[in-house]
Amino acid sequence: METYGLNFKKSLGQNFLTDVNILKKIVNAAELDENDDVIEIGPGIGALTEQIAKKAHSVLALELDDRLIPVLAETLEPYDNIQVIKQDVLKADLKQLLSKYFDGQHRVKVVANLPYYITSPIIIHLLETGIPFDSLVVMMQKEVAERLSAQPGTKAYGSLTVRVQYQMHVKVAFTVSKTVFVPQPKVDSAIVVLSPKEVLTLPKDEQLFFKVVKGCFQHRRKTIWNNLQSFLGKQVDKEKLHQLLLGLDVSPKTRAEKLSIDKFIQLTNKIIDSKIIEK
Repeated sequence: METYGLNFKKSLGQNFLTDVNILKKIVNAAELDENDDVIEIGPGIGALTEQIAKKAHSVLALELDDRLIPVLAETLEPYDNIQVIKQDVLKADLKQLLSKYFDGQHRVKVVANLPYYITSPIIIHLLETGIPFDSLVVMMQKEVAERLSAQPGTKAYGSLTVRVQYQMHVKVAFTVSKTVFVPQPKVDSAIVVLSPKEVLTLPKDEQLFFKVVKGCFQHRRKTIWNNLQSFLGKQVDKEKLHQLLLGLDVSPKTRAEKLSIDKFIQLTNKIIDSKIIEK
């Protein structure tokens, strides 16, 4: 950064990883080989990009900060299997980009050191694309990693947990000390591996399922009874709602963190079947 006369942009969550051993561990966690095409989000100065390129068939790196594009062109010049484009991943048509830059003959993986401030939106965006990613191997704030991997009944278990674990297996590969970043963040990080899972039980309305989950966790300290009344509206038939919960063997005094993903799916389906609200 000194060489190019650049400063770190706090607004873009720029914390660059400088420990090559950690970079190699991330690549190992992604189990990359010549059969993989990789999307990297936020390559920064290209340290992780270089390690990915050494293993993968090709790399498409999306960088939002146009100041870094010429830096990347120079630092990654020795590699002919890397494409760097200026792109905001949250606004990108990833299917179109994959069609343009990848040949469709290889597995597609995401490997990235995600900006802390938009980690969750990026992960949700990737899941919503419908692209059959082989895996997502992403660095994030340790606290967020704990939320993604949480089990029902724990403090970290919430709507984000359910949203991600509905589609993906979640494994925390390893943690990373804040001391290996420049500039140094205030918290430690973790590498999380997300891999697709077969969803055996599907909700009758997936979008309503996501809304129900979010509604049930709206106020964590409130019971599922109170949160559902708020979500469904003041005109909801309370007796019908009470019977609906009892039919699921869920006490109205239960908090949302106690419910499994399957139970949320059952709850959504019951809400639809009971016609307690208009979809």
